[in-house]
Amino acid sequence: MDFTAGLVWLLVASALVLFMTPGLAFFYGGMTRAKAALNMMMMSFIAIGTVTIVWVLWGASMSTSNTDNFFQIFANPFSHFGLHNFTDPADLLHVGYAATFAIITVALISGAIADRAKFSAWTLFTLIWATLVYAPMAFMVWGGGLFSKDGWFGQTFAPVIDFAGGTVVHINAGVAGLILVLIIGNRKGFGRDPNHRPHNVPLVMLGAAILWFGWFGFNAGAAATVEQAGLIWINTLAAPAAAMLGWLIVERIRDGHPTSLGAASGVVAGLVAITPACANVSPLGAIALGVVAGVASALAVGLKFKLGYDDSLDVVGVHLVSGVIGTVAIGFLATPTQGPAGLFYGGGTTQLVAQCLAALGSIIFTGVMTFIIAFPIHKLMGFRISERQEIAGADLSLHAETAYEFGIGGHGGSFQPLHDLITGKAPADSEAAVSGKESVQA
Repeated sequence: MDFTAGLVWLLVASALVLFMTPGLAFFYGGMTRAKAALNMMMMSFIAIGTVTIVWVLWGASMSTSNTDNFFQIFANPFSHFGLHNFTDPADLLHVGYAATFAIITVALISGAIADRAKFSAWTLFTLIWATLVYAPMAFMVWGGGLFSKDGWFGQTFAPVIDFAGGTVVHINAGVAGLILVLIIGNRKGFGRDPNHRPHNVPLVMLGAAILWFGWFGFNAGAAATVEQAGLIWINTLAAPAAAMLGWLIVERIRDGHPTSLGAASGVVAGLVAITPACANVSPLGAIALGVVAGVASALAVGLKFKLGYDDSLDVVGVHLVSGVIGTVAIGFLATPTQGPAGLFYGGGTTQLVAQCLAALGSIIFTGVMTFIIAFPIHKLMGFRISERQEIAGADLSLHAETAYEFGIGGHGGSFQPLHDLITGKAPADSEAAVSGKESVQA
């Protein structure tokens, strides 16, 4: 293999994107109650296991451009099953890079149902969703499918511009999270229990920093030229910086004080918004886009309390809202030097219409498919833990361990007796053995 600078950069970028999933685990883990922190982190980590296997076996095949496809929605899952036709190491590297995108997308969804989902049901969901939703979306946008220049949509309207995943990653994850919330229901005490506040904000900020660091590989990994990589890099710096400021300004005006949680969330909102547009807007456009995303997401996260849906960690308010903003904004802000021009650069409404319809189409496809997957899982095996388990905490109930050894089982003690009691595996008279130890730090 000719070990070019481009392949070296792709190796580094792939590692950066994979590192984003542990970063997301920190980000989400700090935002939950202390007694659900490990479970939340596990829901991100398990995606590395399940989605990687799916991608190697059939996911890469389903998302790879070839003439053997089904209605321009997904490619033949058996044409490259197990990567048996990928003999060029460079091709394998591109498959690995694509796999890291699939992993982080699935992991993002978990934040919407924090603190109440069965780990077994979630694990099954990740396998099916990566197969039936993520892989087809990746094919439709990036693999020569429906939304590409060769697809029906691309030829009828215009090829969708989505450089790094506004539709495939963020709208996809945000809609899936919303559907799961509507199926599973709200947490006990949603909107009333103060214990649902983030238990470890420094962990949240660490996670946001890791995500921002990894996002430079996420956006710039597929850059075709050094010049394009430079534009993507500066846009990936500028947009989240502007979004952070926008979010903090909203907090200052609305609440009287800026917060560290708002700063971290603003950064993520800006990163989400610039993802599809990173190679097609100017640095000034990236700043404008970041401000709009930061302000809009800061306002959107409060809608869950007014509308009554428990999007626990604001997957809908940040990823869906800013994902739509970034996807649609390309129709306004795309510069002619980087491809089709947007409305503000004399390009007319053609690209804007295509971007809007693509965002809408992504929402409909993901919403319908996620419901088809999640509703039977919920009915057949139950997607939600019991009220008793939720009160005790998902960490202890589902994993027989806690993030912090406070109270029960401290100093290396075993959590198994209390876990068995909570889950109904211990006899009733075992309650005496754990009496006085049932409170878990919120």
